[in-house]
Amino acid sequence: MTVALWSQSMTGANPAHIGANAPTVKPRPAFAQTDLVALSRYFSLLMMRNITSDGYVIEDPTSPGVFSAPGCVIAAPSYPANTPGVDQDYVFNWVRDGAITAIEIALAGLLPIPGGVLPSLVDYVNFAALCQANAKNSDTVTLGHACFTITGEVRPWSEQNDGPAIQSIAILTLFDQLDGATQTIAKQLVQANLAYLLEVYQNKTTNLWEEYEGYSFFARAVQLRFFREISTNTIGITVPAGVADAISWLESQLATHWNGQLYVSILDAQEQAGYDANIDIVSSVCYGGIEPTDTKLLATAAILRRQWADPSSSNYYPVNGADAAKGLGPLFGRYPGDHYDGDVAAPVAGGHPWALCTANFAEFQYRLANAIDASGAIPLDQFSEPFFAELGLGASSSAADASAALRASSDAMLRAIVYHSDHYELSEQFDGTVGYEKSVRNLTWSYASFLSAVRARAAAPAAKSKPRNSRGPKS
Repeated sequence: MTVALWSQSMTGANPAHIGANAPTVKPRPAFAQTDLVALSRYFSLLMMRNITSDGYVIEDPTSPGVFSAPGCVIAAPSYPANTPGVDQDYVFNWVRDGAITAIEIALAGLLPIPGGVLPSLVDYVNFAALCQANAKNSDTVTLGHACFTITGEVRPWSEQNDGPAIQSIAILTLFDQLDGATQTIAKQLVQANLAYLLEVYQNKTTNLWEEYEGYSFFARAVQLRFFREISTNTIGITVPAGVADAISWLESQLATHWNGQLYVSILDAQEQAGYDANIDIVSSVCYGGIEPTDTKLLATAAILRRQWADPSSSNYYPVNGADAAKGLGPLFGRYPGDHYDGDVAAPVAGGHPWALCTANFAEFQYRLANAIDASGAIPLDQFSEPFFAELGLGASSSAADASAALRASSDAMLRAIVYHSDHYELSEQFDGTVGYEKSVRNLTWSYASFLSAVRARAAAPAAKSKPRNSRGPKS
C-alpha cells in the first residue's frame, strides 16, 4: 500500500539521526491512493487480533490469572488503565459485536484447513454455545443477554433481543465452514434462539446503543431478517408455524416507526431529546431486513446526512467542512443528542462521529447503488427526492448516473475513515472538530463495518448470507 511521508526540518539534528535527535518521520494514510479492497484485507488482520483461540490467549485486565476461552470476540482491547481519557472497559464479549465479526470472518475468503473447516469459526460457535449455556443456567438473565466475560460467564448487563437474531444469522452464514460436530452445536444454538425469539419478538428490549428499553427499529429489523432467513433454511432446522406470523407482525410494526418525516429509532421509551434521526435506522439495512430502496428510509438518510454535514445545522461536525475541501466525508455519528465520547464522566454535547456509523452509511449507499443497477430504476418519489437531490440527482437522472454518484459518495466516506485513522488502526470515534481518533482503541466493530461496506461496494453475491440458507428481505 502507498503511504505519504512527512518530516519536520532536520536543521541542527544529529547527523546520525538517531534517538531523541532524530527528525520526526511518520507515515500518514494516503487516502486518495490507497485501494479500499487491498486495505480491507489489512483491516481483516487487525480485526482478527481481537479474537482468541486455544493458542492466542488474553488475560482479563481486571482479574489477573483469568484467561480467555477460544472463540471469544472482544469488543476492543481497551480499558481505563491503558487508554488515557477513557473510562470504559471493552474487554468483554458482546453477542452482537461477535456475530457481526463472525460474518466478516466467514465471508473473508480465508484459507480453511482440510475439509473446508475454518478453525476460528469453530471456536466462535463453541464460545457462543458456552455463553448461551451460562445464560440458560442463570436465574437473572435471558437468552437475550448481551454481554459476557472472556471466559463466557454472564456479566451484569442488559437484555438485547437483536443479539440472538444476529447471532443466528451469522451461524447460517458460516455453517458450511464448520466440521460435523460443530454443525450439530450450531443447529442447537439456532434452535434455542429461534424458540426464544418467538416468545419475545413482540416485547420491548434494550436498544442498539444500550440506553433505553422500548420498541427498537433496529432490533425489529434484525429479528425480521432472521425469521425470513430461517424460514427457508436448508441446514435441517424445522420451521415452526409461528415464524410466518412473526414476519407479518414485524413488517407491520416497523411501518409504525414512520412519523411523517423519518423512521423513529425507538417507540414507547422515555428517550432524551435529539434521539432522531438515528444512524441505527441505516444500520438496519446492513444487518437487518430493511431494503435500501425503501423511500422512507431514504428520507431518514437525507436528514442524517444533513444534520452532520450541513454547516447551517446545529449538529454540524466542523471536521466535515475541512474534509469536504479534500473531497472526503462526511463522517457520521450516532444521533444528534449524543453526549458519549468514551468518557462518561466528561460528556460532550453532540457527541462525535464514529467509524462504524460512517461505514454503515457508506454500505447502505453501495447497496442502494447495487439495487439501482439491478432494477435499472431510481426509487424516486416525494419521500426520497431530498436524498437524491443532495447527490445532484433528480427526475432527469439515469440509473447509471445515480449508481455512480452513490458509489463515489460512499468511497469519499470510507476514505475519510482512512484519512483520520491512526496509522490505519481504527478506534471507536473521531473528534468532531479536528478529526483525531478518540475513545476506545481498535474497536472490532469498526473494522468489521469497513469490511462489510467494501463487500457491498464490490457487489458481493453473499453480502447478506449464503443464498442456500436464505432469501433476500422483502421491501
